[in-house]
Amino acid sequence: MRPTRRLGYPIAAALLLAGCTVMGPNFTPPKADVAASWVKDDKTPKAKRSRPAAEPIDANWWTLFNDPVLTMLEKRVAADNLDLRAATFRLAESRAQLGVAQAAQMPRLNANSAYTRQKASDTGQFALAPNALGANGAAGNTAGGLGSRQFNAFDVFQVGFDAAWEIDFWGGVKRSVESAEAATEAAEEARRGLLLATMAEVARDYIALRGTQTQRRIAQENVKTARQSLTLTKQRAAGGVTTDLDVANASAQLRTVSAQIPRLDAQAAGYINALSLLLGQPPSALKGELDAAKPVPPVPPRVPVGVPSELARRRPDIRQAEAQLHAATADIGVATADFYPSVRLGGSIGLQSQQFFRVFDLNSRLLAGGPSISVPLFDGGRLRSTLQFREAAQQEAAISYEKTVLSAWHEVDNALIAYAAEQARRDELLLAEKDNRQALGLAQNRYQQGVADFLTVLDAQRNLLATQQQLAESTTLISSNLVALYKALGGGWERDLPDEKEAGDKK
Repeated sequence: MRPTRRLGYPIAAALLLAGCTVMGPNFTPPKADVAASWVKDDKTPKAKRSRPAAEPIDANWWTLFNDPVLTMLEKRVAADNLDLRAATFRLAESRAQLGVAQAAQMPRLNANSAYTRQKASDTGQFALAPNALGANGAAGNTAGGLGSRQFNAFDVFQVGFDAAWEIDFWGGVKRSVESAEAATEAAEEARRGLLLATMAEVARDYIALRGTQTQRRIAQENVKTARQSLTLTKQRAAGGVTTDLDVANASAQLRTVSAQIPRLDAQAAGYINALSLLLGQPPSALKGELDAAKPVPPVPPRVPVGVPSELARRRPDIRQAEAQLHAATADIGVATADFYPSVRLGGSIGLQSQQFFRVFDLNSRLLAGGPSISVPLFDGGRLRSTLQFREAAQQEAAISYEKTVLSAWHEVDNALIAYAAEQARRDELLLAEKDNRQALGLAQNRYQQGVADFLTVLDAQRNLLATQQQLAESTTLISSNLVALYKALGGGWERDLPDEKEAGDKK
């Protein structure tokens, strides 16, 4: 027992010292500098406009549009989108790599068994030694010189265990686990960022589809107006009141407006296919659900935008950049620890015998164990270059984090400006549409009374159609800008995502 006890003392001391020193800098989450408030004072009363409000953001921001079809599509994204399912497995890969890093903290224990049949060379290094393996089992006579006797073949049976453990004196393994944990967190945030972008894309495509359907309805209404004008000009030409020139102009206007419908149909089909792809469905799979025309989802009177201090916690790309900075900082500790000696404890215990039936005898036991130390002396500058590489990578990650925060701030500010500006544009287009509709009515009346030519009617029709199309485009863009605003604010990823099993079951 004494040798075992003496062997246990250095092992116990090593256990106490392990992990006491951790090399490299400790990670401190950086502070993100943003504005004090997203909501700017605007004393101009515009009651009909949708306005940002410094209120908590609803995670399910798409419900603000009050569109059941859009809500249904958003609920299906997390489970059905193929990119998200692929990201789920990338996260599983990262978690597995974390498990590999964590395993380095633990001893390795192996069980082994072996059988070998051996025979020493009759003229080899044991030829002049006392012949314990001689044919007669005796030392034998060496007078005859080299090769004057023969060695018998023999069997060796062995079973046992061997163990090894590298003691983490300098915290290199601990830092590698810290880096792997941060990398796993970065993969999780990347998946959340992908979910946020995918949900925003679903909303944009859906809104664009409804906007295209609205423009098709406008084109159809203008086709009816143009057809009525053509009928009127034909009647007037038959009565000799006007010429065939008016008939030709009216016919050209009808065909020009009618030509827009096939293009709008193709655009609508393209948006339906885009939504089908986002939900992992074949082309036109959603046609039955989306083909019926509906208006563009309206924006709410008040838009909760939260406060700027929440931006760094809400945006997955900022959280991902912070996790990547954390991993890069921990990697410096791993590289620093490599400069110091490594201590490894190893040992084996087992049973060995030349006879199988005596393998499990007490006298067949064997034991070996002890520490080993490896000190780096010269490696051609590899360790120093590795440390310089890790330090430069950490500085790059810090700059990337700063740029990510600044870009997010710019995105929010641009989205707020675009949202307000497009509403101002729509206000003017509403007035223009009203004026153009009145102008068309007056032109038609004057033409029927014979005090105006048909070109005046055509100009009024074209102006009204152009204004109506711009108004439909502006209404669509306002709703799309609201989607862009919530994407910039980082809203919408606070929901359950499928795990690896659920993602695999979708195959």
